[in-house]
Amino acid sequence: MSARQAGEAAGSIARDPRRLVGIALMCIAPVFFAGLDATGKVLAGTGVDPLLTTFMRYAVSVTLVTAFINPVTRPGVSHSRRLPLQILRSLLLFGSTAFNFLALRSLQLAETISIQFAAPLTVALLAGPLLGEWSSRMRLAAVVAGFVGVLVIVRPDALVAKPAILFSLGAMLCYAVYVIVTRKLAAYDSTATTMFYTGLGGLAVMSPLLPWIWTAPPSGTVWAMLIAVGLFGTIGHWLLVLAHARAPASLLAPFIYTQILWSVLLGYLLFGDVPSLWTMLGAAIIVASGLALLGEDALMRRHARRRAPPPPRDDAASRPQR
Repeated sequence: MSARQAGEAAGSIARDPRRLVGIALMCIAPVFFAGLDATGKVLAGTGVDPLLTTFMRYAVSVTLVTAFINPVTRPGVSHSRRLPLQILRSLLLFGSTAFNFLALRSLQLAETISIQFAAPLTVALLAGPLLGEWSSRMRLAAVVAGFVGVLVIVRPDALVAKPAILFSLGAMLCYAVYVIVTRKLAAYDSTATTMFYTGLGGLAVMSPLLPWIWTAPPSGTVWAMLIAVGLFGTIGHWLLVLAHARAPASLLAPFIYTQILWSVLLGYLLFGDVPSLWTMLGAAIIVASGLALLGEDALMRRHARRRAPPPPRDDAASRPQR
């Protein structure tokens, strides 16, 4: 983007307060997501089973969502035209959450979030065979560069020293397929229906296991943190919805990477973790690759708009008077 184009884009944003609000909301959401991960890691340090933390994540979320989106307030919301896909999507999100909490027992916040940010690259790679959205050479180059960033973090010596990296990779893969399934469902079910089913899979899987993983929280503080896990996740996703209602996704997407900054800060303040140079280098490569994908998408949309035929004129001056 040239300096002139950047100036025009900045002027356009400044003239539209809704976009500024959307950007602000998009910058706040990662604070809650980083807080979710940090709280999960603190709970793991107190001896709370990560699966119990996962259960509470979904119990709180489902309670809050169903208070507003349910068959009573929204008749027909539970009817899905692709129920198996809804169940699969919900289970994939559960898998991503559970793997992430398992990884956080021994990995730094910066390590897990850096690997998680490879999910958009994986989506770009899988979109071809699964959705028929084949990537251009530039997009494939960005994907390859992003996976090089992952390999910088997941080095053979790091994998031997920290096998929990495999959990983080599993979380990333689950989330990437979750995004693919979400995009497929958009053609069949409403957003409200998809939101209604989002947490039910995780809750259905974890509820029968509760007698085996349940241990009474030793203090009110631990109870508060378990509830906070669900609140942080729910509020973070709610802020994302509000942000996307006010600004286009292509404008908002880069700001999600601010989560790395919050993860590094919370990791240092709460656990004294200082990311290694390898982690920061790999994260920088992954973020740069993700931004390159976003730039390519914006460029393709701009070309598509220019090639689209102009809409037919339908004003009074162009019609014969009778």
